[in-house]
Amino acid sequence: MRAVMFDETGISFRENIPQPVCRENEVLVRVLLAGLCETDLQLVQGYMGFHGILGHEFVGVAETGRFAGQRVVGEINCSCGSCETCRQGLATHCPHRTVLGILNHDGAFADYIAIPEANLHRVPDEISTQAAVFTEPLAAAFQIPAQIPLSKEMQVVVLGDGRLGNLCAQVIRLSGATVSVVGKHRRKLDLLEKLGIATELLENLSPDRCADMVVDCTGSPSGLPTACQIIKPRGTIVLKTTVAGTPEMTLAPLVIDEITVVGSRCGPFDRAVSALENAEVEVLPLIDHRLPLSAALEAFEIARTTDTLKILLHVNDP
Repeated sequence: MRAVMFDETGISFRENIPQPVCRENEVLVRVLLAGLCETDLQLVQGYMGFHGILGHEFVGVAETGRFAGQRVVGEINCSCGSCETCRQGLATHCPHRTVLGILNHDGAFADYIAIPEANLHRVPDEISTQAAVFTEPLAAAFQIPAQIPLSKEMQVVVLGDGRLGNLCAQVIRLSGATVSVVGKHRRKLDLLEKLGIATELLENLSPDRCADMVVDCTGSPSGLPTACQIIKPRGTIVLKTTVAGTPEMTLAPLVIDEITVVGSRCGPFDRAVSALENAEVEVLPLIDHRLPLSAALEAFEIARTTDTLKILLHVNDP
């Protein structure tokens, strides 16, 4: 089968990779469409030390199991289901887990992927395949209200005008909280303005310490220091950024202002699917490029060198 591999030699597109063999409780999924995200860019810079088939945002058709013949999306954490952490309902933090295209598990930039059946969610007919590919990052955005109670009285600032920043702002707005987005790119901010979400260019940001909560979606080591400049004392900073390397920052401001820092990662797929089905969020305007799987190296170069939002890789025709 065809696949996009990353190893010590770099990224490559290959056409002779063996089709995955399903383990117990896994099913084979024929990938239709996959999305390139910031984590993929960090992985090829050394994040997590991953080698294998890249890709974790996807829509496919299940070949076997209870969803056979139906479109599905898949949660990326493959947990053991039997350890103490899993029994406590914290399967996404299973110490034995693998993660699609990120940690010890081949990903979705390929014709086929093997994935635990328990990870799959059926895509309702009302959701287009192009919209469904946003399920994973949208679920990550919905993890914020799953972790932190939001209210209409809150002032929330999202740092970063990229894919995840856009989705987080849309999700936070559903709670009634006042949300604004700070970014570097007028084109991306204009998309948010069209949705009625306030925006501000980073160069014009004033450190007025008015935010009850700041969400760092910058994908940059500079995100947390910037958040500290605008968060209220005893406010909450939500970290969505993961970067290769070791960011340097003094933690004294967090102690002095008694700031709560919350790491936030994967979220509820069922809520994300529901939001797409009921048109609670808009995702299609985020798509900038659609390329075939064979052009994956070009896709990575575009994502690395331009201010693009979402790049989709067409793997197999529906």
